[in-house]
Amino acid sequence: MRWATSTPSRRTISSLGCSKNPVPHPRPDNSGENMKSLLKIAALGLSLALSICAPSAHALEAGKEYAVISPAQPTGVKKGQIEVLEFFWYNCPHCFHLEPDFNTWTKKQSKQVVVKRVPAMLNENWSALTRVYYALEAIGMADKLHDDVFNAIHVDGMNMTPPETFFDWAVTKGVDRKRIADAYNSFAVNTKVMRAQQLTRDFKLTGVPAIVINGKYVTSAYMTGGQPELFKTVDALIAQELKRK
Repeated sequence: MRWATSTPSRRTISSLGCSKNPVPHPRPDNSGENMKSLLKIAALGLSLALSICAPSAHALEAGKEYAVISPAQPTGVKKGQIEVLEFFWYNCPHCFHLEPDFNTWTKKQSKQVVVKRVPAMLNENWSALTRVYYALEAIGMADKLHDDVFNAIHVDGMNMTPPETFFDWAVTKGVDRKRIADAYNSFAVNTKVMRAQQLTRDFKLTGVPAIVINGKYVTSAYMTGGQPELFKTVDALIAQELKRK
């Protein structure tokens, strides 16, 4: 799986809608044969109307809208819950553009769906910004400042890779400099950075943003052909997993 700078043409799934044109009715006849024909046509018309008006399911195809993770990876949620992992990188413009819609989608989920963010580690150059996220998480500020980090990079043009630049920025957000610096360099954050790298490998990710559902499936806007289709795919995979609980 990969991400690209341009959105490919969308894969469409055809669906039927209720026909506006009524099924033609033949003129009744006293003839027995014509009456039989009338009944056959009426039955056919009813069958056709029911099949056309029936809602069509969003049929997914492995290898297109999503990929199957093999072997499936363990989750960190309770029995009966579904884990959704969002893999991102702060410097990624695609991740930046996905985040508002992902946040909106997250707020609509039930308690059965546990959503977690994971800063991806595709190479060592990504480690500094992975550390930024986990340092904020360590001091309880990740949820509050996550979007602000994206905006600082993609709107304000800041380079958040140097630790001192990140510390200076955090101070402007009301964070104690020593506290964030200590968290950034802590053993706990080091451990989470290594864990993020391992997860990136376990799920065989080659690009971001990517969404992993219940340790079994991975999808992205690149695979589905756009963000609206991405969330439809995620919803369908979640529904599929909930049926198995």
